[in-house]
Parts: sequence; structure tokens; C-alpha cells
Amino acid sequence: MAVRGGAWELPGSREPPRRAGFVELLFDVVLVFAFNRLTDRLYGQLDWQGFYSALVLTMALWWLWYRMAWTTNRYDPTRPMVQVMVVVTMFGALLLAAALPAAFRDRAVVFATVYVAVEVLRHLWLVLFGGDGYQRLVSVRIVFWACLSAVPWLAGIFTDRPTRLVLWSLAVLIDYAGGLLDFPTPRLGRAGLRGQPIAEEHLTDRYRQVLIIAFGENILTSGIQFSPYGFERERTAALVVSFVLTVLLWQIYYYRAGELLPLAIARSRSPAYVGDLASYAHLIMVIGVAVTGVGDKLIISHPAGGTQLSWVVVIFGGPALFLVGRAMLDYAAFSRISWSRPIGIAVLAVLAPATVVLPPLLVATVATLAVAGVAASNAISWRMFPREMAPPSGLPPER
Repeated sequence: MAVRGGAWELPGSREPPRRAGFVELLFDVVLVFAFNRLTDRLYGQLDWQGFYSALVLTMALWWLWYRMAWTTNRYDPTRPMVQVMVVVTMFGALLLAAALPAAFRDRAVVFATVYVAVEVLRHLWLVLFGGDGYQRLVSVRIVFWACLSAVPWLAGIFTDRPTRLVLWSLAVLIDYAGGLLDFPTPRLGRAGLRGQPIAEEHLTDRYRQVLIIAFGENILTSGIQFSPYGFERERTAALVVSFVLTVLLWQIYYYRAGELLPLAIARSRSPAYVGDLASYAHLIMVIGVAVTGVGDKLIISHPAGGTQLSWVVVIFGGPALFLVGRAMLDYAAFSRISWSRPIGIAVLAVLAPATVVLPPLLVATVATLAVAGVAASNAISWRMFPREMAPPSGLPPER
């Protein structure tokens, strides 16, 4: 692989060119803190507004991370100008994570202004110092869309909380619409990113790392939540259940689409399209893992006694969301979905209402057994019926 104008020029063979760099791994460390703040925020507000506001903040943070992953995929991350950009963005992400618990209250100014500044300035930096003419014009398009979303982000600072939630939802939708539409810009048109080759090994490394961080944050949170109680019998059982559930979700991810994703991207006629599809699959899985982490905190803090309906939604909803994202990853790798995913989601949906009468620990145990069934069927079906790699192309069929 050669470097042209600071951007990576990939050969037609698409051999795995490189892995994620150390500065990117350092950037991901900030996500541990951010995920911890998000789970704490949701744990303290288990109602529809708490769920939805946490979703908006999660999608904003994911967009920041996602654009950074694709930027370091297009540019040489060993260049000083790229490393400066990553480090400055990392500091901005740290400020955003610190502001998360009160982002819709007295920290709204910090969250919105830092987010807008990071999104606009880092792409302006690439316009000034990054790559050839084509690469600069891609960054110009992204800056245009970042400026569009900046309007509702900043306007939300001056409104009350319900209006702020509406405006920030609009801002997040603008960000994601820009990416889905390939950043169409007046006089410049679309960026044409989906037709470009990508460094598939690097990109899948980034996706795996962020999911591992989400899993690790769950284990960290469970351990912290358990420590003050010592080794009480019911809370020890709750810790075991939460740990087993995390391991099962990890097994479902890595066996086998998560393992084969780099090859799926390389074999696709439109690798950037498959990479994009995989990114949204990982977003849903990360949200599912984060919600599962909230459920882990609940069962360790309150293993016995009555179970609130919102607790059941969290305990069953986290694994269900994870399976939705995992089904999307199946489609990205094989152009079809394993039956164990929708069946597992249906089983969780059917069992959830019946467990309201059970104590929280037993509710989580039922959810874990359902996920164990998905993991077992996943492994058995792969051994009996191995699948051929057939990633979707994202392009019109050849004639």
C-alpha cells in the first residue's frame, strides 16, 4: 500500500494493509469513561425520557468516534498532523464524557459547544493539511454537514430541556443523514466514498476494539458495583449471571461474522458500503451492551425483592438490541441472517412480560438462559451448515 498526498492508496488486491495505531487505541480509552458516564446516567433515570436522551447522547458520541475511525482509515495515522487531530479530538471527547450526566441540564453549554467545535474544526484541519484535492473536497463536504447540524446543537443551549431534546435529536439526524446520503453538498455533489477502496483490516480492528471496550466496561461496572457488598450470596450470584451474560454476548459476536468481517469487506464489490453497514450494526450492538450493563448494575444492587417494569425492559432489552445488531452484521458478511437471531429476539420478547413477578436476579437468569440458547444454536449451526461468504455489494446488479 502506498501513500499519496497523506492519504492511503490501496492496491487492487485489497490485502490487509495495516492494523489500528497506538494513538487510535489511546483515543478508545476515552470511550471507557464515556460508556461509564452513559450507564450511570441511564441507571439514574429509567423512564422513557431517560432512555431517549441517553440514546441521543450515545449516537452523538458514536458519530464522533465513527468519523474518526473512517478518517484514520483514509489518512496515514503516523503523520504528525493526523496524530495532532486525534489527540485534540480525544481531549474534546473527554470533555463530552465528563459533561454527559448533566448534558441536558447545566452542562448543555459545554456538551454542545465542544461537540460542534470538535466536529467542525477537525475537518477544517483536514481541509488545510490533509491529502490531495479529492481528499480535501471530501473534508469540505463533511464540514458543510457539520455546520448544518451545528445550528440545532447550539440553538438547544438557549431552550428548556424538552425543546433541547428535540433540537439535539434533529442535530443527530442531520449528522447521520449526511453520512447515509454520502455528504451531498451544493456545487460539489456527493463525496463518492462508497465506491472507494478501504483498509478493511484497520476498519474491522476499530469496530472490534470499541465493542471490546463496551464489554470491558460492563465487567468493570459490575465489579465496582459488587465490591462494597462483599461476597453476599445473592449479590455474588448476580455477579456470576452478569459475567456469564457478557461472555455469551461476546461469543455470539465473534462466532463467526465478527471474525470474518475483514474478508467480507475485501470480497465485496463495494467495500465501503459493507463497512458502513457494519458500523451501524456495531452501533446497535454497543447500545445493547450498554443497556445490558445497566441491567447488571440493577441486579447486583437489588438481587431480591420486587421487579419494576422498567427493570425488565432493561434486562431483556439489552440482549435483544444486541441480537438486532448482530443480525445486521450477519447480513453484512453473508447477505442473509441466521434464524437464531430473530428467534432469540422473539423468545426474549415473549418471556419478558412473564418475569415481572420474579425477583431481579431470576429475571436476569431467564434472560441469560435465552441468550445461552442463541449462542449454542449459533455454534451448532455453524458446525453443521457452514456458510459461504457473500457480502452485499451495495451496487446495482451486473448485467
